[in-house]
Amino acid sequence: MGIADLVSRVLGGAPVAVEAYDGTSVAPPDAVATIFVRSPDALRRFITAPNDLGLGRAYVAGDLDVDGDLFAALESVGHTDLDVDRGLLVDVAKQVGWEGLRPLPPPPEEARMHGPRHSRERDAEAISYHYDLSNDFYRLMLGPSMTYSCAVWRDPSVGLEAAQEAKHELVCQKLALRPGMRLLDVGCGWGSMALHAAQHHGVEVVGVTVSSRQVEMAVERVKDAGLAGQVDIRLQDYRDVDDGPFDAISSIGMFEHVGRKRLGEYFSHLRDLLVPQGRLLNHGICRPARGTDGWPVTLPAAPWSKRTFINRFVFPDGELHELGSVIAAMQQQGFEVRHSEGLREHYALTLRGWVANLEARWDDAVRLAGLGRARVWHLYTAACAIGFEAGRIQIHQVLASRSDDGHSGFPLRPSY
Repeated sequence: MGIADLVSRVLGGAPVAVEAYDGTSVAPPDAVATIFVRSPDALRRFITAPNDLGLGRAYVAGDLDVDGDLFAALESVGHTDLDVDRGLLVDVAKQVGWEGLRPLPPPPEEARMHGPRHSRERDAEAISYHYDLSNDFYRLMLGPSMTYSCAVWRDPSVGLEAAQEAKHELVCQKLALRPGMRLLDVGCGWGSMALHAAQHHGVEVVGVTVSSRQVEMAVERVKDAGLAGQVDIRLQDYRDVDDGPFDAISSIGMFEHVGRKRLGEYFSHLRDLLVPQGRLLNHGICRPARGTDGWPVTLPAAPWSKRTFINRFVFPDGELHELGSVIAAMQQQGFEVRHSEGLREHYALTLRGWVANLEARWDDAVRLAGLGRARVWHLYTAACAIGFEAGRIQIHQVLASRSDDGHSGFPLRPSY
C-alpha cells in the first residue's frame, strides 16, 4: 500500500486528495483540497500521537501541507473519526519501522508547562505563551480593534471592526454603565474594552492582565487616547485585585484560563469586589452539555486533554465549562444570574475574519511570528470557526447581579 492510500485511510476517506513523498497519490473526484505528505516524519508523528496532536505536529513542522480551501479540508476531515483502529496503526507502524516508533522531538512551538496547574506562576506562564507572541502579529490578525474575543454581528456585511465595537457596546449596555461608575475589566487584553467604556460611557476603568506585552500596548493606547487619568492598566493577577468596590465587572474571553477547581474562588472574589446591586458580565467559550468528546452532562468542566493540538500549541491548561455549570457556579457564590445569551454563530464569523486577515498578509505574519507559529494560528482559527459552526463549541455572555437582600437593581425589562 502506498503512503497516499495509508494517509487517506487515516483521514477516514475524507474527500481530500493526498500526494505523498513516495510518489503515490489519491484523488477523489469530489476532493475539496490536497494534502501533501512531504516527509516520513509525518507518519512518525502520527504513530506516536495518533490523533489531532500528531497531525498538528506534522503540519506545524511542515511535514504535512494543505493546498486549497483550508476550511473545506478541515470540515471534511472533521466529519471523520481519527480514533483509528488497531489494524490501521499496525499498517502505519510497518511503514515507519521500529526506529519510527521513537517519538520525534516536538516542534519548538509546542508548549510545556511547569508547576501546579492553575497556580499563579503556571497561569502566568500559560498566558505568556499564548499572548506574549508579538503585538504586531496580533494587530495583523485582529485588525485595528485589537480585540481577541467574539464580536457581535448585525449581519456579515458590517465588517470585523464594527462588529467588535458593537460587542463592547453590548457589554456596556448590559452592565448599565454611567459616568462616574468604576469598572473592573478582568483579562483586559490590549485595552479595547477599557477604552470603549471610558470614551463612550465616562466610567473609570481598572484593567488587569498577566501578559506583559498586552500591558505594554494597552498603556500606550490609553496614553494616546488622553485617558491616562481615567483608565488604569495593570500587570496583575485577578486574585490580587484588592482595591474594590467596583460598580461593574467585565470578564471577556478570560475565564477559560481559570480552571474548574478555581471557578468558585473566581466568582467569589469578583462578587466581593462589587458594590451591592453591582453587575458582572462573564463572556466566555463553553462546551455543549454532551459534546463529541463524550463528557457527560454531570461533569462541571472539560479540560482540554494534555495530548491535543489545542492544549499543546494554543491554550495550555485551558478548560471549557458547560453553560449550566457556569451559571450554577456563579449562583453558588452569591450572584443572581439575570440573563444569558449565546453567540456561537458570531464567533464563527469573527474567526473567519481573523483567518482572512492572516491569509491576506501571510508573508508578514510569518515574518512577525515565525513560520511554525503562523501555521499554528492559521490552523487553529480555521478549525475553531468550523467547530463553532458545527456546534461543537459554544460561547455565552452571562449577566449577573450581586442582589443583596433581594435587591438586584434591574429594571422590569432590560434595555439592551
